Amino acid sequence: MADTSSVIEIHDLHKRYGSLEVLKGVDISAPVGGVVSLIGSSGSGKSTLLRCCNLLEDSQQGEILFKGEPVQWHGDGLSRRPADPKQVLRIRTNLSMVFQQFNLWSHMTILQNVMEAPVTVLGRDRAEVEQSAHAYLVKVGIGDKANAFPAQLSGGQQQRAAIARALCMEPEALLFDEPTSALDPELEQEVVRVIKDLAREGRTMLIVTHDMKLAADVSDHVVFLHQGLIEEEGAPDRLFGAPKSERLRGFLSATQTA
Repeated sequence: MADTSSVIEIHDLHKRYGSLEVLKGVDISAPVGGVVSLIGSSGSGKSTLLRCCNLLEDSQQGEILFKGEPVQWHGDGLSRRPADPKQVLRIRTNLSMVFQQFNLWSHMTILQNVMEAPVTVLGRDRAEVEQSAHAYLVKVGIGDKANAFPAQLSGGQQQRAAIARALCMEPEALLFDEPTSALDPELEQEVVRVIKDLAREGRTMLIVTHDMKLAADVSDHVVFLHQGLIEEEGAPDRLFGAPKSERLRGFLSATQTA
């Protein structure tokens, strides 16, 4: 029987863009109900790793498993591609991604944005989805913005709408790619509060973040990436309180003085 104790598992993952190797053999696991944060300098491979998790990027080597089910591949090396489109769709719809730049459709209301994928991709009943969408907008604190358009919302409100959209897919896990880095500090805190609430609910989350306080507060496990490799990982209190790696100590020092 397949091991389903982790929503997503990655073993020895390699990712290249031509001759540039961005991931050089990474192992990571997001257990059911766990929060894993990926930290590291720009260019360390954090966002690329996240995009490989839900197959938005093709990798060249290594194994990816969703709830114990391995991704099926065709070809190898730079020609490697997922072999089963239905499997790709199933994985992507169960790993909802929240992007740095919100990616809301500007011509749709917030409610329509939240409803679109569950109705068109999953084929769920529109009335049922509308009820869920309203509930998730209330959950993230923008229930009164359902009929507004994205341009009428602040950045923090748009990002919370993006989180509601991700939640409305009823995913197995949420993937956050720098969810607060495009926001002013005041608006950033609105989004941080929502992520903390989701962590307290026991949502499985994989978070790429520059916010060390967020990583320390919500994570069960923190992974520090450096030049495409895991330099150090562990529980947040140990990683932030007593880092073993000189590179990690330097990175944390730089983030405190930035």
